[in-house]
Order: sequence, then structure tokens, then C-alpha cells
Amino acid sequence: MRPKVIGLIGGMSWESSAEYYRIINRAARERLGGVHSARSLMWSVDFGEIERLQHAGEWAALEAEMVVAARRLEAGGADVVVICTNTMHRMADAVAAAVSIPLLHIADPTAAAVKAAGLSRIGLLGTVFTMEQDFYKGRLAARHGLEVLVPDAEDRRVIHDVIYRELVAGVVRDESRAAYRAVIARLAERGAEAVILGCTEIMLLIGPADSALPLFDTTALHALAAVDFSLGGVDAAGNSFDKPIS
Repeated sequence: MRPKVIGLIGGMSWESSAEYYRIINRAARERLGGVHSARSLMWSVDFGEIERLQHAGEWAALEAEMVVAARRLEAGGADVVVICTNTMHRMADAVAAAVSIPLLHIADPTAAAVKAAGLSRIGLLGTVFTMEQDFYKGRLAARHGLEVLVPDAEDRRVIHDVIYRELVAGVVRDESRAAYRAVIARLAERGAEAVILGCTEIMLLIGPADSALPLFDTTALHALAAVDFSLGGVDAAGNSFDKPIS
């Protein structure tokens, strides 16, 4: 059976979308051998427009943008929708309802990896939208039974500003890495057993060497779950890909 086609909604930012493409194709080659690569489509948005709407609170307009993107991928032959960003999973339910193919939610393979490691109390780093609103941490808690800790207000501002002022533009600064390390240390002091890198750009800045706690990189986990879908079988949570996985 030919691999299924992965439909990627990218450009949020293209820096992390490029990582999705790299991880997916590298994993497909490793699993299939030779010079194989993944069957995929990507619809890439203009993040300048997305960022403006996010900070203006225009979530209805953003939802419409994501629905259009998902429908274009389905029309192009995609077998699954992968939204290449954590924040825009705010409208994951609406996107899933707008197409007949499944949506692979970024929080699910992440939670599965956390639980497989025997952990349950986790820190969450991301945009202020992801850290403060319930669409993401609520899913981790309600669907997966995880206890989620977020940084305090000042630390949330620092994490958010580094993402939008630096990482989405491909800027990586040692000062920002030090600031993130300090935030992680404070989460550890509060009892976090691990940290979810809940923004797909954060992996550009920090890695395992920057944290005494285990780090769960949502970019890699989501991308690898998409490869699992494409090549068949079940995901890390035991979900069959013959049925909706959103």
C-alpha cells in the first residue's frame, strides 16, 4: 500500500515549518530506506497576516483562514491535516469539522510521549495564547490526565516576546536562551517533572543541554506522528489511523 499523503498547514512560522518538512522526510527515508521521502502537501500562509490577527484577537478570521487551508489540502489529495503550530490548534475542532479527513492534534502525541515516560506534572512553554487559554492545556488535562504548570505572568511575557520578536524571524540569541533556562528552572522549583516546548519555534532556541528537566519537543513529536499516519499502524497513544484522530 502506498503511503498516505500528509497535508501540512505551514508558515506559522516558515522557520518551524521547514523543520516539519525536514523531520518528516528524514523519518520516511529512515523507515522506507533508500532515497524514499514522504508524500506530502503544504499550504503555507503569510505569517505577517496571521500574527496581526492573533494579537488583534481576530480569532474568527483566523479560523476561516485555517478552514480554507485544510479544505485546499483535502482537495489536493491529502489524507490527514497537520497544523504546524501549537497556537493555531485553538481552532482545531472547527478545522476537523470542516473536512472529511482526520486532523492530527499536536497535543495528543505530545501527551502520549509524556505519559510513556511515566510523567504527569509538566511545565508548558508557548505563546501567551497557548499558555493562558484553555484550548491546549485543557486538552492535556481533560483528555490525557496531565497536570499542567505555566510560568508566572512576567515569565509568560518573556517567553512570548522571544517567540514573536526573535524566533519566528530566525533570530537566536544567547541572552534569550539564558532567559528560557531560568524560566525552566523556576518551573522545576514548583514541581514540574518535565517541560513541553509548546511552540514549534522553541526547539530552535533550546534543547536537552539547556534543561535539567526532560523536554518534549512538540515539533518533532507531531511530525513523527504524521509519518506514523502516512506509513500505517497506530500512533504513540494507540489510536488507529483508520478512524478520526482529532
